[in-house]
Amino acid sequence: MAKIHATAIIDPAAELDASVTVGPYAVIGPDVRIGAGTTVGPHTVIEGRTTIGCDNRIFQFASIGAISQDMSYGGEPTQLVIGDRNTIREFCTLNLGTMKEEGVTRIGSDNWIMAYVHVAHDCRVGNHIVMANNATLAGHVHVGDWAVIGGLTGVHQFVHIGAHAMIGFQAHVAQDVPPYMTVDGNPLAVRAVNLTGLKRRGFSNERMGVIRQMHKLIYRDSLTLEQATAAIDALKGSQPDADTDVDAMLAFLAGAKRGIVR
Repeated sequence: MAKIHATAIIDPAAELDASVTVGPYAVIGPDVRIGAGTTVGPHTVIEGRTTIGCDNRIFQFASIGAISQDMSYGGEPTQLVIGDRNTIREFCTLNLGTMKEEGVTRIGSDNWIMAYVHVAHDCRVGNHIVMANNATLAGHVHVGDWAVIGGLTGVHQFVHIGAHAMIGFQAHVAQDVPPYMTVDGNPLAVRAVNLTGLKRRGFSNERMGVIRQMHKLIYRDSLTLEQATAAIDALKGSQPDADTDVDAMLAFLAGAKRGIVR
């Protein structure tokens, strides 16, 4: 049997692994699935068609799987899918998807999600991401692996944040943030390459050198975005270890929906 406090209310149809721990006064609905080793804190509410993986730590008063705050939502069978080993702190709100995309809000694995964070409908949050207190993602936001989003930051709907990007404190993010960049301010501006983050993740000097070249082409050489993209493409092969980084940047620029921060 799962370790369920006597005051918790668990719908009989919910599926909890035998190693799940549920704290006092938590409420878990009928369409919830929770994997091995996950802990659910006191007064947490988990509802909707929500699937939670293994070894997650969900702290007290979180709201997981509530319907989207989208006025067009009509009760369709949408989902929230959460991976493994995430830390979800107090008062976080993670909502179901809508039918405007695939009907799923997705949160990956190994993320550090601090208190009062909001992840809206249809967001796609990758892996190893840090979201500081009160960071807010509007609907349909995509966040790449290893990104860091500072406290009190608001991210506009449909914005994409690239892998390894760093968003500063209290930023207003209304355009796409390319991978590897550090941005802050209001209005938002790119300040530099996120070298500290890249060093922590074991990027070689050669890889970081190519990433710095890409930053220069986009932000320092007075090129149009089309010209910068062509010059970035020409970097392929200059440092073979960095070709994946060049490809990542090219793919991001090609898929930018709201224009990039410049």
